[in-house]
Amino acid sequence: MTKGTKISLTQSFARLEFLANRTPEMSIKGGAEKAFLELGEYRDGAVYVGFYSGNSEWEKHPNGDEIVMVLAGSTTLVLRDDGRDKRTSLGPEELVVVPVNTWHRFEESRNLKVMTVTPQPTDHRLNLDDA
Repeated sequence: MTKGTKISLTQSFARLEFLANRTPEMSIKGGAEKAFLELGEYRDGAVYVGFYSGNSEWEKHPNGDEIVMVLAGSTTLVLRDDGRDKRTSLGPEELVVVPVNTWHRFEESRNLKVMTVTPQPTDHRLNLDDA
């Protein structure tokens, strides 16, 4: 995407393959790529869309907040703060700003169409309890 160019979210989602059973391992070992698309660069990261059901790995962004917006479907966003998990259910047209350097993941996602504004780099982990 070139800055200043219109993007159709409908056309962008049509380019994705729905991932019916996402697992945390897929993002680290591969297998989830076709369910995600980078729409374009934004500041020190990019704008992304994804279409899946299932669960994600833990991730955090040490250089900035991340905007997460659910466009369709549902998910539970889990934020890890001081060793405690805070769960927030999200549905269509709801968003959360994930604070910088906060571990987070998606659980019980169902037919989730999500758009994120994600700073880079992104750190990934399967399990935070081993850290």
